[in-house]
Amino acid sequence: MMEWFTGLPVVVQALLAGMMTWGLTALGAALVFVFTTIEKRVMNMMLGFAAGVMIAASFWSLLAPAIEFTENDGGIAWLPAAIGFLAGGFFVRLLDFVTPHLHLSAPLETAEGPSTGLKKTTLLFLAITLHNIPEGLAIGVAFGAAALNMDGATVAGALTLALGIGIQNMPEGAALSIPLRGEGMSRRRAFNYGQLSAIVEPIAAMVGAAAVFFIQPLLPYALAFAAGAMIFVVVEELIPESQAENGSDLATLGLMVGFTVMMILDVALG
Repeated sequence: MMEWFTGLPVVVQALLAGMMTWGLTALGAALVFVFTTIEKRVMNMMLGFAAGVMIAASFWSLLAPAIEFTENDGGIAWLPAAIGFLAGGFFVRLLDFVTPHLHLSAPLETAEGPSTGLKKTTLLFLAITLHNIPEGLAIGVAFGAAALNMDGATVAGALTLALGIGIQNMPEGAALSIPLRGEGMSRRRAFNYGQLSAIVEPIAAMVGAAAVFFIQPLLPYALAFAAGAMIFVVVEELIPESQAENGSDLATLGLMVGFTVMMILDVALG
């Protein structure tokens, strides 16, 4: 199975991995066909878990290989990682600034970005979609790094990263579709909004893989860029949302479990 997969062009590998994360998002969104609401404490724990997975993935699968590669290449080990990490965070902030969106559980009047007449459901969809872009880029960059035989980067590691992102996408899909159902949207439409929020991931994965494959000197910067973008999303959205109202202890424990699961996956399988 792995030999068949590794024989594919790197962009196709990234596409398939991105489609897997999209499918797992759809699986989470499909919970809307079973539940109309989910207890806030449970949702907080799920979002905390997602945050933990993304934090662990950012270090183990992205920052650490970027530092190792630069060090082995004779460069200043921390420099590309630092520059790329900050650039990734500023990139997502720029996307937030230019794209109208609304965070989960937030009232309509707190929508961020340019003022618009878009409906609340559309703004929620844009928020989740916007923050799925860094995840897709991270997957693509990881496959590009493996294709270039970068120190510490393997196809198995890239697949592990995609699996971890897919696992944390499941609660995100549910976190969008179930509240939309609770506001009166039909189950089918709520599901479609939930699963379509991740459609950007296969696209971004292909872009990330192609970019680093053709611009090899930027590889450590690209890995750190993806990590910075993911951490920005975690701190700006997932952690605050998971700590909202009650159940903050469960959310924190969920974060620790998510971090541990991703760490184990990366070390054991990567």
